[in-house]
Amino acid sequence: MLQTFALALIGVGAFHLLDLPLPWLLGPIMACLLGAALGIRLKGVKPINQTMRTILGVAVGATLTPAVLAGFPAMWPTLIMIPLSVLIIGGVGVPYFRRVWGYDFPTAYYSAMPGGLQDMLAFGEEAGGDPRTLSLIHATRVLLIVVALPFILKMIWNVDLTNPPGAPAATIPLGELALMVICAIGGWKLAEQVNLFGASILGPMIAAAAMTLSGFLAHRPPAEAIWLAQFFIGLTVGAKYSGITLAEVRRDLLAGVGFCLLLIALTFAMVETAVLLDLAPGREALLALAPGGQAEMVVLALIVGADVAFVVSHHVFRMVLVILGAPIVSRLCGYK
Repeated sequence: MLQTFALALIGVGAFHLLDLPLPWLLGPIMACLLGAALGIRLKGVKPINQTMRTILGVAVGATLTPAVLAGFPAMWPTLIMIPLSVLIIGGVGVPYFRRVWGYDFPTAYYSAMPGGLQDMLAFGEEAGGDPRTLSLIHATRVLLIVVALPFILKMIWNVDLTNPPGAPAATIPLGELALMVICAIGGWKLAEQVNLFGASILGPMIAAAAMTLSGFLAHRPPAEAIWLAQFFIGLTVGAKYSGITLAEVRRDLLAGVGFCLLLIALTFAMVETAVLLDLAPGREALLALAPGGQAEMVVLALIVGADVAFVVSHHVFRMVLVILGAPIVSRLCGYK
């Protein structure tokens, strides 16, 4: 665990020194990946990672003002693109993993599903898939998309990736900071009690949205908190590669990279469609339709100043759709 923290901090420092984008997110990812490739054992800290995700939930909830909520009905044209993209991803991904890489059906099926890593790992293992392969495939998907998107955003829209994701902590009233902590922890634990999917993000998001709409919250979490959340998210993604072997690099990592290239091509096609039909601005469409991790996409939306509510709505819909639909389709195919 100490090795992982040390590597992640070295990654942050190196990215700052080289003036690379998103040092608190991409620095730990790249440093941990390099360390894993060199044989260094890595381990994330799940309770801390979950706690850090609550910060992002509060950040999203704090953006849900009455004016933002009033714009939700206008999202339906792009929201209906989510089921279509999931069907296409599955239709392309399952044959890709089966025929090109020779995976068994449960492993191929749950490797192709663009859901959360933990959920797809649990479902795939229960169906008889290979949990190590599933973990590496999904970690690679999140890694490559999170690394590629900042450069794509910079190249196409010339976004400023050095923007602080929030105001300094010293400028936010202490009462609001305390209320954010209550929303984060209380919302998370209440959401767990009712078995809400994505409890560590959605619970705090709902609690913070209620406080914002009631007029008690007027700020997002401070920049320092968002940077801390980025650090632990990056560390967790990078640590997934711990213990990777040459055989896994040759097969699972390469299979994941190839699948990501297919996903990026599909995402650009969907974004281009949304832009040509004037359904959404290109920047928001890219962040909303890219099949990356929910937490990572929230971080990017906050930093580039995108419409966070728009981005989150699409990722929540995708996650719910995959989590509810993937096991049903799997059962129809003869797997529990």
